[in-house]
Amino acid sequence: MEKYQVLYRLKPGALGVNLVVQETETKVKRVIKQVECIDKHQANEALEELMPLLQLQHTHIATYRELFMTWNQEWLQNVLGQVLDALEYLHQLGITHRNLKPSNIALVGGNHCRLQDLSCHKLMVDEAKWNIRAEEDPSHKSWMAPEALAFSFSPRSDIWSLGCIILDMVSCSFLEATEALQLRKSLREGPGGLRAVLKTMGERRIPDTDTFASLLPLMLQVRPLDRITVRDVIHVAFVSSSFKSSCIALSLHQQVVPPSIMDALLDSSVASILEVMQHFSSRPEVQLRSLQRLLTMREDELGVPWPMELVEVVITTMRQHERLLDVQLCGCSLLLRILGQALAQDASAEAPWNNGTIASLLSILRSHREAQQLVVMVYSLLTIICSQVSTSEELQKAGLFEHILEHVAEQLSSFPGNRDLCVSSLGLLWALLVDAVIVNKAPLEKIPGLVVQVLTAYPVDVDMAEAGCGVFWLLSLLGCIQEQQFEEVVALCLRSIRLSQDRVLLVNNACRGMAGLAKVSELAAFRVVVLEDHSSGLALLRDLYQRHRDDPDVVQNLCMLLAHLARYREILPELTSNGIGALAQEIRGRFSSSLELVSYADAVLSRLQAAELPSLQEQERPHHPQASGLLTGPLPRP
Repeated sequence: MEKYQVLYRLKPGALGVNLVVQETETKVKRVIKQVECIDKHQANEALEELMPLLQLQHTHIATYRELFMTWNQEWLQNVLGQVLDALEYLHQLGITHRNLKPSNIALVGGNHCRLQDLSCHKLMVDEAKWNIRAEEDPSHKSWMAPEALAFSFSPRSDIWSLGCIILDMVSCSFLEATEALQLRKSLREGPGGLRAVLKTMGERRIPDTDTFASLLPLMLQVRPLDRITVRDVIHVAFVSSSFKSSCIALSLHQQVVPPSIMDALLDSSVASILEVMQHFSSRPEVQLRSLQRLLTMREDELGVPWPMELVEVVITTMRQHERLLDVQLCGCSLLLRILGQALAQDASAEAPWNNGTIASLLSILRSHREAQQLVVMVYSLLTIICSQVSTSEELQKAGLFEHILEHVAEQLSSFPGNRDLCVSSLGLLWALLVDAVIVNKAPLEKIPGLVVQVLTAYPVDVDMAEAGCGVFWLLSLLGCIQEQQFEEVVALCLRSIRLSQDRVLLVNNACRGMAGLAKVSELAAFRVVVLEDHSSGLALLRDLYQRHRDDPDVVQNLCMLLAHLARYREILPELTSNGIGALAQEIRGRFSSSLELVSYADAVLSRLQAAELPSLQEQERPHHPQASGLLTGPLPRP
């Protein structure tokens, strides 16, 4: 083609396109028939068949002057480079395509492509939809990695899919569609079929066979961890081999900070490190190293309590690189350290957060639903934030309150075996509910049952019991525990008290929770009085009083519970026989300055005294038939 200049194209035909050209030396115009072939093998066969046309000599037949082949190998290389560039970008952000196949690589013009139809974990694990799709299109799953068929996705799943696409492109000249489909499926069992195809490619002199023979076995490993990364694919194809692509050229030559310079920049003050982070904000490796350096700095170097610029830069970095788990873990660790140090200096200090920050943390949680370590960290941050004054009200106004509850419920359901996650979930629930005025209680419907499951799963975990009883107390105040759950919740509160009677917060939470339920349910009150093993719950409450008799808060919560128990006539004899009257009288005398505590003690005493009146009156009645028949009205007081 070097000796011809293309003037214009004629209307394309079924097999190719006619080009009107001009010889560069003679300026003679001619027509070239340009036909595309799948590969060199097909081109050679076609060339051999067409050679006799050069011998044709007839007045009414166009003369064929020459036949030649030109190769456009760079098209495949350029498109492959664009796909690799796009995948590297996604994988750096922690995003997996999950559904990479030929139909999801859209050609935009002759030399440009775009990835499309990125999927999410939630949709890709819907087995019913997958089965329907597989029936409609049997080849639908053939591009997927072995582990992806079991709904396990990672960036290396994309590498397998891309390997299948490359294999399909380089073998389509000698494999039919059904043969290619069976080949892709067989590769999940082993590489035997791939070796046969690579051998055929060499025999047919497929362009760049050597490169593909090196690359495809590395991409199509059955075990995900044995597969190379997208950066490795780029290195094999475009560095070690002679492939060329403008996208990859830019990627390979993008700005790189020499390690020595980076070390020098980061081995300085917080201000210098923040400047580096802002200057290289799009470079995740720089952000990660900066965060790691900040984590090693001393408290006085960080400038606690609230180094505002540091907090803002860290949160911005976490937003920008939301999909990168390592960045999120380091960012959360740094924020927790700053918060912890600040609160240690001043427990009343208010963190510089807003709804945008909380929304960003929730978005991070949605991006890493299965990263349990990160979930624990973010929950710890949210617990501190939600402990601030009026936060719950602001969260409800912004619509974030429900999202947090939904995520907590999902985590407790999905990972009940993760002890740290369960404890942090209960702590976050307590922080959300402690001062909340709930208008819409629907988001809380699942919470009591989940807390019951957690405490049942950890029967001897004191920290879990303390946090769980605190949540029960708040749920009882809000009226969010269902009647059919009352007995089970009371039983768990009593078991928690038995687990550690010396834990003041646990005892207070459990007593408040039981009091809230006993106030509205006689059945709950009975469960407090008679334990599951038929022993006396009142004896346990008496023991608690003796242990904490000098703690006004514990005594007040105990007395409040006893006051609610005394509301039920059938329980009064139990209170009397267990000496609760004498205990209430003692409390009244010892805490006479506490009006609220005295009111609870008086309530217990008055109801016990009222219950004694009928028996006294019965003893004073005349014992003869005539009198007994006349006593139809109320008895006079003695």
